[in-house]
Amino acid sequence: MALPEMEGPLAARVYVALRADLMAGKYEPGKRLGEERLAGNYGVSRTPVREALSRLSADGLVSREVDGLYPYRPRIDQLHDLYEVRLTLELRGLARAAADPEIRHDRDLLGPELERWYRLREAPPGPDAGFVESDERYHLTLLAASGNPQLAESLKVVNNRIRPARMFDYFTAERMADTIGEHIAIAEGALEGRYEEATAILTRHIETSRSIVVGRAEAALTWAHLANAVRP
Repeated sequence: MALPEMEGPLAARVYVALRADLMAGKYEPGKRLGEERLAGNYGVSRTPVREALSRLSADGLVSREVDGLYPYRPRIDQLHDLYEVRLTLELRGLARAAADPEIRHDRDLLGPELERWYRLREAPPGPDAGFVESDERYHLTLLAASGNPQLAESLKVVNNRIRPARMFDYFTAERMADTIGEHIAIAEGALEGRYEEATAILTRHIETSRSIVVGRAEAALTWAHLANAVRP
């Protein structure tokens, strides 16, 4: 398996390659991620593999079991619950502004973030699991701009728990383009006071993410069951 052409330490390149392969389902959930096997796959020593696995463990993309590290296995019930909390928090940011004429989204905060997404629309990135970091930044900024910083702090907690599964969301160019367009439409609606329209788009945006993430998580669990059925 080839390492990406990028600057930086070898361990960082292994991390990016292994993360992409995990998200693409190239490693069965029921098969242990042995350092020696991975080192052979990427043509490196075990040291950069060990460092990459440590980062992936911190990300939540691999989990430690009694006999070693395995690809992350999500719990479907937790994903549904976390998405419900996420939707409630994010919609509240728009609802509080819609209900009080004195509340307006902070243009100084949200404006620069919107400009960043205009630039992404002009030069969209390719599908990448790491795109979730940009997505999280957008949603936290949108919520903080509504004037209640505690809503954004609560969303951070949800993001930390849901992030590993949310990385499954960005696998196609179409999904990336849809996300960029919806982010722009939501932010424009919030800044211009078109809260009903922004609420409808945000609701659809989050529910679509939930559907994609849960669907991929269920597929990962199916592979886990098949792999476990043949494990010695």
